[in-house]
Amino acid sequence: MIWNQKTLKWLWWLVILGILAAIPVAYERHVTEQNTGRKVEIVFDYRNLLDISDTQTDPRKFVLDQLDQLKQHGVQSMAVYEATLNELKQSRRIELFTSHEASSLTQTPISPNENFTYLLFAEKDSEQKLRPMIQNTFAALNVKTRPWSYKNQPGMIIEMSMDDAMLKTMDPDPITLQLLKEKGYNIVVRMSNRRPFDEAQMDTLLGELQKLGVKRMIVDGETVPGFISDKNMHNLDIMGELLKKHQIGLASTEALYQKVPQRGFARVAKDINYNVVRLHPLTESDTQKLTENVTEQELNDRIQAYADRFVLAVKDRNIRMIFLHAKAVRSTDKGKIVNPLDSIYLTLKGPDGALPRIQKAGYQLGPATSFVPVHSGWQPIAKGLIWLGAAALIALTVSYFFPEITLLVFVVLLLGTGLLYLKNANTFAQVLALGAGTSSPTLAIMYAIRAARSKLKETQGSRLVFAILLLLRTSLISLIGVLFIVGLLNHITYSLVLDQFRGVSVLHAAPIALAAVYWLLFSDNTTYREKLLRINGFLRANITILWVVTVVVIAAVGYYYISRTGNEGQTSAVEKLFRSFLENTLGVRPRTKEFLIAHPLFLLGAYLSYRYRSALLFILVGVIGQASIVDTFAHLHTPLKISLIRIIYGLGFGTLIGIALIVVWEIVSRSWRRWVPRLNE
Repeated sequence: MIWNQKTLKWLWWLVILGILAAIPVAYERHVTEQNTGRKVEIVFDYRNLLDISDTQTDPRKFVLDQLDQLKQHGVQSMAVYEATLNELKQSRRIELFTSHEASSLTQTPISPNENFTYLLFAEKDSEQKLRPMIQNTFAALNVKTRPWSYKNQPGMIIEMSMDDAMLKTMDPDPITLQLLKEKGYNIVVRMSNRRPFDEAQMDTLLGELQKLGVKRMIVDGETVPGFISDKNMHNLDIMGELLKKHQIGLASTEALYQKVPQRGFARVAKDINYNVVRLHPLTESDTQKLTENVTEQELNDRIQAYADRFVLAVKDRNIRMIFLHAKAVRSTDKGKIVNPLDSIYLTLKGPDGALPRIQKAGYQLGPATSFVPVHSGWQPIAKGLIWLGAAALIALTVSYFFPEITLLVFVVLLLGTGLLYLKNANTFAQVLALGAGTSSPTLAIMYAIRAARSKLKETQGSRLVFAILLLLRTSLISLIGVLFIVGLLNHITYSLVLDQFRGVSVLHAAPIALAAVYWLLFSDNTTYREKLLRINGFLRANITILWVVTVVVIAAVGYYYISRTGNEGQTSAVEKLFRSFLENTLGVRPRTKEFLIAHPLFLLGAYLSYRYRSALLFILVGVIGQASIVDTFAHLHTPLKISLIRIIYGLGFGTLIGIALIVVWEIVSRSWRRWVPRLNE
């Protein structure tokens, strides 16, 4: 027993040492988030603008007018794709005809076996700049081209069917690029992996784009230019070197809006020293909701919801690029073709629009810049100390269940995680972070249960003060796990979500399960034999309908709870409105399960623990709030400052609601004691 007590003491000292090592690591991450990468770029899809212009009576004038409007409403950049024949046609640079259409146009018979693409240039400037680009593109595909004209209008014949030819990609339209620069737009290029990768050609293209001031590239499609296979990374490394040479970074679309991870992205991102920003899209399906036949109030609500979404993305998820799409739709209700552009303008700069609020939050509008990580040379030493502290924290948690093997667990953890580090450093960090993140709220709630149980039948001291202080101490213990997670996973890839902390659902569920087991079997001083007898009693107990109903209810609540975790958790419309209200009122939204459920019930349970043994059940529910505290910081793409404010709000409002619960309890219980005896008389 004496040796065991000494072991626990030294383990706590190792935990404290780990905490002291984690604090400066967390501070350097905070400096990275607050001092770098503070510019937010609003980008519009130029191809979408061309699609909408196709529905107008004067397409060119419409494009020019809307470019001015977009500029006035805060859009600084245009996303330009690799050109296709279809896009050049929409831009009114060329006209396209099938062999049959060309025959009708020229009144000249053409071989019935021929299925070519006939092309006419709209203007001399178009011919001079586009003919070489088109010829080179199809020559690279071994497709023949030859001159053709109609009524002195120059053109060419492409010996490929028009349906096939219109799918081939080429360099971005140089005339469009020049127009956008003259209009004062920054250009964000969208590049695909549809063309054969040619190092010299790519070097030339990126050089031309650099001269136009291009700083950022969005990958178009599921693979990065140069990707061949997961085993052949040669071209990817060349692509990375070329991007670095021409000082062009990448934009990473949020996983929620990207069907599958873009293959090769992480490799190129590493090659360019993580010159990457996160991108949040307003998709075509999103903007289609702005064209539906709804009331003015419903439309305003949707506009406001998108504005809130942009602000939240920038503040809470380190988004630095908002990518706007738009689509014209046929409205049978309105009897015309409508587009969402006016509503998008209101989203950006209307009443309570997104852009003024983003600027008010401390961000600048301009070309998005990536984070520049602050990473001192002493961090590897600090992470070594964090490793010792995390292993000690896990061993301390085990000591609440099996104190005899605490030292053995600590030694095994050190050996096991040490071997894991030699094999895969990233997996080592994630496993240790998951263990520490699970242990801290579990340890916190077990400490709270012991402290509350010791107060049973005690008459001295303020119950309310005890409850508040116990909540604060419990939360501070939970925050130990937060520091270890932040310290162990302090890498830019987590902020950019190029790598993710796996096991968030475990962080939610495991502390609840462990705390429940502790409360049922280990919270009182019983022998292992008595614990086994208690388990045997549970297994042999008669199953009643009440038990079945209880299990079903607990399972349903558990499923709902787990389904709410992560970025894809489902929420009702009412809850979304409540969340939006909190976000707009407070600036940072506290977690509902913390301040409305877990923390208030914890306070009530601690307050009642002086009188009722069963009050520990309320404290046990409080583990949800403690797990949520850790989980808040496990979202590593959220700035530390935002997560800390969220936790403070949760504790503050949770304490107030908990005090209100205690007041209600006192009123009801005193009224009961006063009036029930009189009613019996």
